[in-house]
Amino acid sequence: MTNLSNTVLRTVGFCTLLFSTLTIAQTSSADEKDEIDSNLSQTEAAAESDLEKLVVVGNVLYSDQVNALRTPTPIIDVPQSLSIITAEQISARGFDSVGDIIDYTPGVNTSQGEGHRDSVVFRGVRSTADFFIDGMRDDVQYYRPLYNLEQVEILRGPNALLFGRGGTGGILNRVTKKGVIGESFNTLQGSVDSFGGYAVQIDSNFSSSDTAAFRINAMFETLENHRDFYDGDRVGFNPTAKFMFSDDTTLDLSYEYIDHERFIDRGIPTGTNGRPVEAFEEVVFGDPELNINDIEAHLFRAALQHNFTDSLKGNFSAFYGDYDKLYQNFYASAYDQANNPDVVTLDGYVDTTQRENFILSGNLIGEFYTGDVVHTLIAGVEFIDTASDQNRYNSFWDVTMDDNESFLINRPLNLRGGLGVNAAGNPTVNDFTLDLNDDTRVDIDVFSAFIQDEIQITDQLDLVLGARFDSFDITVFNVVADETRSRKDEEISPRLGLVYKPKEEVSLYGSYSESFLPRSGEQFANINGSNNQLDPNTFTNLEAGLKWDFNQGMSFTAAVFEIEQSAPQVADNDPATLDVIDSEISGFEMQLKGQVNEVWYVSAGYSYLDGEQVNRSGDTGLRPRELPENMFSIWNNFRVTDQFGFGLGLTYQDESFINNSNTAVLPSYTRVDAAAYYDVTDSFSLQLNVENLTDELYFPNSHSTHQVTVGAPLNARLTAHWRF
Repeated sequence: MTNLSNTVLRTVGFCTLLFSTLTIAQTSSADEKDEIDSNLSQTEAAAESDLEKLVVVGNVLYSDQVNALRTPTPIIDVPQSLSIITAEQISARGFDSVGDIIDYTPGVNTSQGEGHRDSVVFRGVRSTADFFIDGMRDDVQYYRPLYNLEQVEILRGPNALLFGRGGTGGILNRVTKKGVIGESFNTLQGSVDSFGGYAVQIDSNFSSSDTAAFRINAMFETLENHRDFYDGDRVGFNPTAKFMFSDDTTLDLSYEYIDHERFIDRGIPTGTNGRPVEAFEEVVFGDPELNINDIEAHLFRAALQHNFTDSLKGNFSAFYGDYDKLYQNFYASAYDQANNPDVVTLDGYVDTTQRENFILSGNLIGEFYTGDVVHTLIAGVEFIDTASDQNRYNSFWDVTMDDNESFLINRPLNLRGGLGVNAAGNPTVNDFTLDLNDDTRVDIDVFSAFIQDEIQITDQLDLVLGARFDSFDITVFNVVADETRSRKDEEISPRLGLVYKPKEEVSLYGSYSESFLPRSGEQFANINGSNNQLDPNTFTNLEAGLKWDFNQGMSFTAAVFEIEQSAPQVADNDPATLDVIDSEISGFEMQLKGQVNEVWYVSAGYSYLDGEQVNRSGDTGLRPRELPENMFSIWNNFRVTDQFGFGLGLTYQDESFINNSNTAVLPSYTRVDAAAYYDVTDSFSLQLNVENLTDELYFPNSHSTHQVTVGAPLNARLTAHWRF
């Protein structure tokens, strides 16, 4: 913890200097376009209005939807570290993926996700399933689009109370756009990038009456980048409807169709020094025809809101998702630079997933008094029914008679359509239908109930108490073994928070939270072997922090935390007993964002992460993989004139280990990004976003030792916006 203490002192000193500089600047309100992050500012009157309406735009997360917090709690009163990225920010910075957002968010970093899925490392804990749409679980592995979002909410720390299993290091919730009653508007956006890709988005809202509104968000995008053979396209179509049955009752309905197809690139191998081999930066270690990913999904959402009384409100939601996914690829599985520098070994597989998620949830929010103490009580239940069929076939080469084959390293490799010439010069053919790795049919039933009380003890002191009960019942039919296994886990996850506000604009908080992950894992493919016997892994989080809205346009947050994982494992010397292995990750993070003055907006974040791998014998001296010690990002927007503005930012990531053995290293990097904005007319504007302005060769993430992502070189995207 010495390093952590030193880092905290250094960053607090840096913060003090930064504040001194910023507060000298004369602050004033900015025009609408420049107020990108004014949603973090707040006033007491606005908070009271938001509480009555349960329609929160500004200082509070969107509580009129089933979202990250579910209660109309001002951000400054939340005893937890979180970040909000609005639709305006997404557009202004040219973000088109979850990974882009993560790059500029403290405490989190990206993982490669095998080139076919969003994969986020929340405070050192990798996750491919802790994703939500309007507060509803969205755990299938794919790249999530941003075209239909009002905002993205990233909460750090275990979050079982509101989200159940998973959420071990944090969660990412996407809040979608809804119909707006009483308004009609249309926006059209078109863009083209320097790689040759282009995209079109539309957002159209119209009201048919004073009680109904309809909105359509749609997108089409072609995918291109700097890597050979890379291409693809994405289609998204999301019509929604809002009905106001009375002043107290509203209903939101939504259907979303997703169809994504892309080439899969799993990067390049590392060499004898454990670092990516830069000489291979332009080589694709895959098959131009068979490295593909295809997902088609149909998502239905309904959210009913009703005010029973002035002090009792209810949110009731339903979600149905039907996902059909194919993932097929070859990748570098072994490379020996010292002995065979011109030869690489490829492995591969084809993986399919058909999943249906059906979720029902409801919660009541009530406000009442006990004496002079104010309570905001939320109580809810959730039912989840999941059916998931998945199988995997390994590659099978007719020469080696197994799933691995070696090839000479050329650009391109001598491989196409599963036909190739191996390193020995012999023809070789792959068959994806002979070697069945696994075939499982999974049924999951989950029942959850939770309660949380936000207690305003005094005007300055709030206490948050809550707990959630989860019953997780899984049945897995293993087709290959012709075996059916089942397991039922019942867990109670508590949450405790304390918020002290010496001033209305300043809060100090401490919190404790827990979460758990069943042994079937994030994607619950099997509970074979000892997984059928072991209790879930549990995660606890201790966190203390500061939140300060120090003027009408600026906010600062900081947090120090410690996440401990307890993992039961069968004892080596006695299978009838268990060893519980405890490991922890600690760190510090801070974020500054808002309008410095009428021309300058800034968003800056820093995080420090520390941890050590632990086994039955104790500390190993090894650092967890994908855990960079320091990460920093900053983005600045400047309004030069009423028509012209520009942005400049950078993101820095320390080196980290690619594997648990700490023999492969992901090098540190700094990437500089820029943007320029020009309003041609009141309804038409142009925007230029430039990524990697210095054209640095960098490697942003990885999946395993010989699968390191090659970052994109200098590239640009030109976007036109029409409002009519």
